[in-house]
Amino acid sequence: MKPLEGILVLDFCQYLAGPSAALRLADLGARVIKIERPGTGDGSRHLVLEGCVADGDGLNFHTINRNKESIELNTKSPEGLAMAKRLIAQADVLIESFRPGVMAKMGLSYEEAHELNPRLVYASISGYGATSPWARKPGQDLLVQSLSGLAWLNGNADQPPMPFALSLADSYTGVHAAEGILSCLIRRESTGEGGHVEVSLLASVLDLQFEVITTYLNDGHKAPRRSEFNNAHAYLAAPYGIYETSDGYIALAMGSVPELGKIIGSAEVEAYADQQEWFTRRDEIKRAIQRTLVHETTAHWLEALQAHDYWCSDVYTWEKLMASDAFKALDFIQDVSRVEGEHVFTTRCPITFAGEDFGPSKSAPHLGEDTRRIIEEFHLDQEEGE
Repeated sequence: MKPLEGILVLDFCQYLAGPSAALRLADLGARVIKIERPGTGDGSRHLVLEGCVADGDGLNFHTINRNKESIELNTKSPEGLAMAKRLIAQADVLIESFRPGVMAKMGLSYEEAHELNPRLVYASISGYGATSPWARKPGQDLLVQSLSGLAWLNGNADQPPMPFALSLADSYTGVHAAEGILSCLIRRESTGEGGHVEVSLLASVLDLQFEVITTYLNDGHKAPRRSEFNNAHAYLAAPYGIYETSDGYIALAMGSVPELGKIIGSAEVEAYADQQEWFTRRDEIKRAIQRTLVHETTAHWLEALQAHDYWCSDVYTWEKLMASDAFKALDFIQDVSRVEGEHVFTTRCPITFAGEDFGPSKSAPHLGEDTRRIIEEFHLDQEEGE
């Protein structure tokens, strides 16, 4: 039995942050019903990455919305709103990611939902927080990364600010939303009351930076200093970074610079004995390391460094990673296609329970695929008192 079996979740969200939170709950056994606009549905159905579409929906939609059901409800109509309220009255969790105030305009604010169902855990995901002066700004991943200061940590010092090349803010906010929902569900067991979980993309990306922001706050508000050469962390000393070898790359984590010099046979690197200089002179140290590493293969350096338990690794492409025994041991890829003979490969839930195999995920639903069944099951088309 999955941990969240018996929990009913209503997913009023679009794109990534909210749906990813609902996905994690679905992976853990919750029943998740997507509430979608008639005719168009979740905007990520039409958000296509590199032209990849499967069975009429963007490939990304299949990834984020597996293990869910779909009902089309026009909450702007009296009938659709009434159905939504009847469903809310029977649910355990509601997740919404509209701009602040939109759910209230629908008549589905936290206060109204709580009156319908005091046990409901209601989660709101926004870009910047409901009371923020930025509340009306679009809460989009790249924009939030840019506003949060995160982009000034990536790339070398002579490069422009550089965002992470994936939806980091959305994904991390989805994790926080799921954490908040689960915590509120646990509290409900002792109080009988639900609650209102609020998370924002901005707060989540700031939390992601907790180490470096803490350093900034306690180190005289000095701006982060990216390395000029092989930057991998604005606040860490040499040798931290990725280096070119004669046939690829090698990553070096924290470690003694003189010890590294001794292992790789570089008297120049070994001479940097003052630990304070590992940061203040990190660029020249990194360049000295690079001058030696480029003359031998990655395998050569890995063997030498690992023999001394020095923290290092190869730098894999996805192709090389997926061919590795370590990746195969994870059994991390599944096929969630909803069309026989086609394949939609994606990742699995990263959470496992020892000795329990919950089997493959259910494919993402077609728009409105479960509308009639859900209406009948939850008696959504019946008037009060019937």
